[in-house]
Amino acid sequence: MSDWGHATELDDISGQVAIAGIGETEYTKASGRTAREIGVEAAERAIADAGLEPTDIDGLSWNGAFADFDADAFHEHFGTSHDLWTSRWGGGMTWAGTAPHLAAQAIADGKARHVLNVFPVAWATQRGSMTGGPGETHAAQPLKQNLEVPFGWFPQPVYFATIMRRHMLEFGTTEEQFGAIAVACRRNANHNPTAVMHEKKMTLDDYLASPLLADPLRMFDSCLISDGGAAYITTSLERARDLAQPPAVVAGVGEGNAESGGHWSQQQEFTSTPQVFSAPPAFKMAGLAPGDVDVLTVYDPFTVVSMMQIEDMGFCEKGAAGEFVEGDTLHHDGELAFNTHGGLLSHAYVLGIAHVVEVVKQIRGTAPAQVPGCEVGVYGGYTGGMASTLILTEDR
Repeated sequence: MSDWGHATELDDISGQVAIAGIGETEYTKASGRTAREIGVEAAERAIADAGLEPTDIDGLSWNGAFADFDADAFHEHFGTSHDLWTSRWGGGMTWAGTAPHLAAQAIADGKARHVLNVFPVAWATQRGSMTGGPGETHAAQPLKQNLEVPFGWFPQPVYFATIMRRHMLEFGTTEEQFGAIAVACRRNANHNPTAVMHEKKMTLDDYLASPLLADPLRMFDSCLISDGGAAYITTSLERARDLAQPPAVVAGVGEGNAESGGHWSQQQEFTSTPQVFSAPPAFKMAGLAPGDVDVLTVYDPFTVVSMMQIEDMGFCEKGAAGEFVEGDTLHHDGELAFNTHGGLLSHAYVLGIAHVVEVVKQIRGTAPAQVPGCEVGVYGGYTGGMASTLILTEDR
């Protein structure tokens, strides 16, 4: 497709597994809790939601960079000692979308039956001890230390302000169009009692009046900092049909990678994301197209990341997302129901795991801002140099 990135070749698992249990904690500002405490609560709730017992869980995935909930934490909390198939390539972000594929492989190989994926964060609580906030992880990378930080191109709001400006120059995108994304996510969050910004309404005028963090990026273009976590359980479709909840069937999974990794200064396609490599194979695996999607959730640390992924996943032509998102298009009752829980911008910054849970709720018909007749939901994961696409459908 292009020499600036590639798609990871994944086995076709369409229709083989389903998400059968989901669990969430409260999503809050600083709670005083540790990430491990948050993780075990999310795990408890996912297991109960599926109608299972802790001893039924024989697979566990989490994120190796956020190892606050791993196999030791699971056994310590639940008082168990049985064998667990494990993977550190789960959790949130891109891996919230690819964890079901890992689980499907483990299930097919007979290594597990019920695989729990968990991702908690306590960043709001930790914020007082984080000198650079989430930017600390970026500042620790040698290439960023030597090629980006010395030039003042740091941290994340500065990166994405630059990308916003490039998108505006290349495609004529306006501030108001970026604002339409923020307003839509806030309106959707206003329907969701679990959203951090549930009671705080926002108009386009409010957006335009918000402070500039790095021109043209405004405060309301940026995600929240939150405490919270979520978990979900993947099992075979046959087993899922015998459990307590309607299955959310995994129809397609894709993963894309940019050759630049997470270093935006080296990105060849500055206003694109690796979704250009991730989404096409996922839709092909599912036998579906963007026009079939009822609900889209994407990892949205900044409004411009939402805009680029909407384009790169094929919901409109490249450069046309500005006009596409205007008005009420992205509202839960609009043309493309988008981040119907509120997203990272207005629900909570728990790095994508809640986006997958929201898609499952929409498939079940239990979401607070429910899309009538939802049959197909998609999660677009994003981690700078990587992207994932997870397509879930109702059991047909």
